[in-house]
Amino acid sequence: MAGPRLARASISRIDDYRQALPRNGFHPIAPIAPVRPAIGPAGPSAAALAEPVRRPVLSPRETEVLLAWLAADSKEEAAEHLFIAASTVSTHLARIRAKYAAIGRSAPTKTHLLARALQDGITRLEDW
Repeated sequence: MAGPRLARASISRIDDYRQALPRNGFHPIAPIAPVRPAIGPAGPSAAALAEPVRRPVLSPRETEVLLAWLAADSKEEAAEHLFIAASTVSTHLARIRAKYAAIGRSAPTKTHLLARALQDGITRLEDW
């Protein structure tokens, strides 16, 4: 009978796969076929692919204010946590936004700033 033999073979392949999993249980998924960039006007240029992502240089205090503000519901709450005025938080955020805009990565909203902080390694999702 082919049925039981086929079932045993499938189970042994599943067991082989489980043994190959790393301890955290996640296994990187490899594409079946090679992934190629799109060709034509919709695809990125070779220069854009080769150019590294530019990151602004934030001072330690700017980083501290940014993280406090991202964790707070308001600028007033972040200011209270840092023992500074809400206007000082606003000043720091304006300077941070200006630094991002200067390198072509504008961040006009709180959501954009959170995304930039994640992209630049200032914070991680696990920290929230």
